[in-house]
Amino acid sequence: MRPSLHPARIFTIPADRPFLATVARGLVAEADGDPLKLSRMTVLLPTRRAVRSLREAFLRLTGESTGGAPLLLPRMRPIGDLDADELGFDGSGGDGSEEASLAVPPAIPELRRSLLLTRLVLDWNAREGTGPLLPGQAAALARALARLIDTAATEGADFARLTDLAPAELAEHWQTVLRLLDILPREWPAILAAEGALDPSERRNRLIARQAAQWRAHPPHHPVIAAGLTGGIPALETLISVVANMTQGTVVLAGLDGACTETEWHEIGQDPAHPQYLLAGLLKRLDIDPESVRQWPAEMAPASGRAARLALAANALRPAALTDAWRRLPPASPDALAGMSRHDCASPQDEAVTAALLLRRKLETPGATAALVTPDRELARRVATELRRWGIEIDDSAGVPLNRTPPGAFLRLVLDLAGSGLAPVPLLAALKHPLAAGGIPRERFRDAARRLEDRIRGPRPAPGFAGLRAALTAEDREAAALVDRLAGCLGALPDMLANEAVPIADIAAAHVAAAERLAATDEESGAARLWSEPAGEVAARFCHDLIDAARDFPPLRGRDYPPLFEALVAGAVVRPAYGNHPRLSIWGLVEARLQQADLVVLGGLNEGTWPGIPGYDPWMSRQMRQKFEIALPERAIGIAAHDFASALGAPEVALTRAARREGAPTVPSRWLLRLDAVLRAVGLEGVLGPDPEIGAAARSRDQPREHRPIPLAAPRPPLAARPRRLSVTQIETWLRDPYAIYARHILKLKARDPLDADPDRADLGNAIHKALGDFVGRYPRELPPNAEWKLLCIGEASFGAFLARPAVWGFWWPRFERIARWFIAEEARRRAAFAHSVSECEGSLVVAAPGGPFTIRAIADRIDRHADGGLAIIDYKTGAVPKTADIDAGIAVQLPLEGAIARDGAFPGIAGIPASLEYWKLGGGDPAGEVCPIGDGDPAALIDGVLAAIRDLIARFDDPATPYEPVPNPQWAPRFSDYAQLERLDESEAEP
Repeated sequence: MRPSLHPARIFTIPADRPFLATVARGLVAEADGDPLKLSRMTVLLPTRRAVRSLREAFLRLTGESTGGAPLLLPRMRPIGDLDADELGFDGSGGDGSEEASLAVPPAIPELRRSLLLTRLVLDWNAREGTGPLLPGQAAALARALARLIDTAATEGADFARLTDLAPAELAEHWQTVLRLLDILPREWPAILAAEGALDPSERRNRLIARQAAQWRAHPPHHPVIAAGLTGGIPALETLISVVANMTQGTVVLAGLDGACTETEWHEIGQDPAHPQYLLAGLLKRLDIDPESVRQWPAEMAPASGRAARLALAANALRPAALTDAWRRLPPASPDALAGMSRHDCASPQDEAVTAALLLRRKLETPGATAALVTPDRELARRVATELRRWGIEIDDSAGVPLNRTPPGAFLRLVLDLAGSGLAPVPLLAALKHPLAAGGIPRERFRDAARRLEDRIRGPRPAPGFAGLRAALTAEDREAAALVDRLAGCLGALPDMLANEAVPIADIAAAHVAAAERLAATDEESGAARLWSEPAGEVAARFCHDLIDAARDFPPLRGRDYPPLFEALVAGAVVRPAYGNHPRLSIWGLVEARLQQADLVVLGGLNEGTWPGIPGYDPWMSRQMRQKFEIALPERAIGIAAHDFASALGAPEVALTRAARREGAPTVPSRWLLRLDAVLRAVGLEGVLGPDPEIGAAARSRDQPREHRPIPLAAPRPPLAARPRRLSVTQIETWLRDPYAIYARHILKLKARDPLDADPDRADLGNAIHKALGDFVGRYPRELPPNAEWKLLCIGEASFGAFLARPAVWGFWWPRFERIARWFIAEEARRRAAFAHSVSECEGSLVVAAPGGPFTIRAIADRIDRHADGGLAIIDYKTGAVPKTADIDAGIAVQLPLEGAIARDGAFPGIAGIPASLEYWKLGGGDPAGEVCPIGDGDPAALIDGVLAAIRDLIARFDDPATPYEPVPNPQWAPRFSDYAQLERLDESEAEP
């Protein structure tokens, strides 16, 4: 041991005490009532967030220890975010003669660094010729390079050693990687020098080294306290060492486990995944035994009653080489788990509900605080949403990615809109965004957008503004005015995105201008709406920095700008300046460090979430990282383990996880599995379980007090409102689902076409019907020469624009070719026996009924007249042919009713008695077609039976008391219904 160190001034605060509050109490106690002594202290903390939290801890102490009197706070400095003006605060930095040589250049802006590295990657790719690399992909690689630069600077690695990392015998992949990494020592320093800047991590190292040098040469005359700092960064360890050697220096560590033996400390030092690993390294650097570290402050360290819980956790997190000690653990009392619960929830949503209930219940205790700690941002968002059930607004202090905020999403939607040729989906997504107004009142803008939507539903219009205008009619004046206004808002942006070479700064400026114009209203500018509130401020700063950072970036293709923008904006985060709720919080792991609440909910405790999957390093293998002397991925697991172990010291702790995610089972966190093993060893298996009250509340959260099934819809409109004219297909719908007839013909409801619709089976079936109908119409008697080729030509015209779609050309057209081949062969066989054919023949039959005449309409796909005068009525089916059971039951009535119309002589131009009723199944498979006759060769009986049943149906519904019920017989339910949502059959089921 080094006696020059002052072991009495190296302390730790156990995990069962709130770190920052304990630091504040200790410093107030050391001031001993002197109001100036506290203000002369300097406290070094890891981050700015820790500085804010310590300041709040002092404010809470103001009323407790000073009786509400004013309190002069110590100087608090964030070591992780040091700035130049935060150095030399000790007032003894020398005579100032060395200031010029010690001047530290500023840090390069992150966005500027990303673009410079992106340019380096693109230039390297062009030289190497390794294949096409888009700017968006290069930006992602640049972000990974920036992380590597920061890691190397943080841990003191030297890029000059890159050539030693991959011997020639390794795979060619690693040689390519090293050639790319070679741009860092060869080109990056010169770029930084030209910028007059440093990488942020290198600048922090220099600032810390400068401060350490100043204090080593001129120790300050006032107390300096390094609180919550840890190892892993050589420059920071040097500064801590300097503070530890000062006469008035104090080091306060967080959560050091003083119960570990020398053997255990040795193993901890070899295990980067252990929670004490970094602390062990720091103590080794300080050359001090862990036994010499005392609690802070010693005279204010009453037992918390949670030592037994922390001892169980420490045993659970032992190094793997020492887990055999679990066999020798003595039995433990259930009191060791007091205040602790575990909830294994069925799904992520159930976990969110459980966490929200735990937080909400804590509000019932006056003054109590609660926090959810999780690295799972999806869980954090779900919990925040669940808390809104009780009107509670809570922030995720880890922040929200800018591209998930309203202004960030709006900026991306404007790009999608301008770059897609005004395709319907991105068009309406942008127009319906809450920020879109186009310079007119928002109500008018929304109404015009809805009118435009009605006109462009269905197949996609032609691209651009010309295509949108062509989709409108003369009556669509409001929609047309909106298209013109949109053209003015977008300005030059669409043309720039189609350009082959455009400067990033210019296209980014056009992008911002278009977004501002589209966001403007008649009363408020777009800039005022778009850049307001914290998310807007971050978005404005990002766009400004992007335009400034891209000032000398070479021109790129306009279509490459959207993915580049998306790659760059992915790193921007919006963090709340202050929490929405004074007693409830959601913390990420970084935000939770050094903080404690009365209740801590540790959420997302699944393997792969907490701890996360070790980050994939695209640059170096594990062996290469070791040789390069940077940390292995396991160290991040060790840091997460320390966060977990520290959080277990809260007065109340709830552990939550989802047993399944997206239908697949999950694996509990390794720490939960280890804790289960320790609990079994000490006789507490099954003791740590869920809180029954919370479980019951979670199960009943959406359960009604009573179950009252709604009655089936049974509308009974008056006779005057009931339809008196239906097609034969609608008659079949009437039999299967009367409510569909009510919704369509009485309520006049019609399903809307989808946006940007691909042709479905009905569209393609119509195209095939039209092709066959046109062919029969042109050649009603004899087949022409080259009949198959002529049918295919007619088919191309019928399919029309559909053939431009790859799915139609690759799947449906070959089917039609096979159908055409079969059809011509069948025609050659049949035509010798009939006089002529007609297609798409319209006819109607009037049926006498109690409510007055009822008209049944039909359009027969085809009618053949045989030489003997008999008729063959044919219906083409590109889908399924009606089942025999449906035909026998009188449900599939289309062909029999067409036979009745023909028998009545109601198809103009063709008269006779139906001799056969046939479905032609045209699937295009094997076989490509098939003739399916019905009626057993004599359709008269089938026609008579169906006609009688339909007369009875009409008469029954002519009674105003007859309801239009949804699907009266489930056996005959239609395969598809546009009105199923209105019928709500599932909600009408009887109570079990």
